Amino acid sequence: MDPFSGLVSVLVVLAVAWLLVIAFVWFHRPSRSAALEALRLLPDILGLGARLAADRSTPRSARIALAGLVVWLASPIDLIPEFIPVIGPLDDIVVAAIVLRWVGRRVGVEGLRAHWRGTDEGFERVKQLIGVPRGA
Repeated sequence: MDPFSGLVSVLVVLAVAWLLVIAFVWFHRPSRSAALEALRLLPDILGLGARLAADRSTPRSARIALAGLVVWLASPIDLIPEFIPVIGPLDDIVVAAIVLRWVGRRVGVEGLRAHWRGTDEGFERVKQLIGVPRGA
């Protein structure tokens, strides 16, 4: 395989992956009320992530994922440009939810609760976000 064919193959794979992510975001976009609630929880969630990342008992892979999430959120480069109505800002929310779900499953509900400084209602929403059943 010549270098040009290899480059074209990589670009095609990246384009298909990008389209799949856009389709995922489009079909799983949160409702307006859920998105607003997530924005209200953002300071508590950021604090949770910072405390988890600073805790040496948090698995290294989870700390790396949290650092990657911070870089992702701070980066001006997005999968879906922010100026696109409705779905523009959703890629950040979806990526944050995926990372938090993955990290939450690594550290467990008790680990999350130990680092949570927000309200009990907010923690219930975080548990819903990471897929923990009610009452667990």
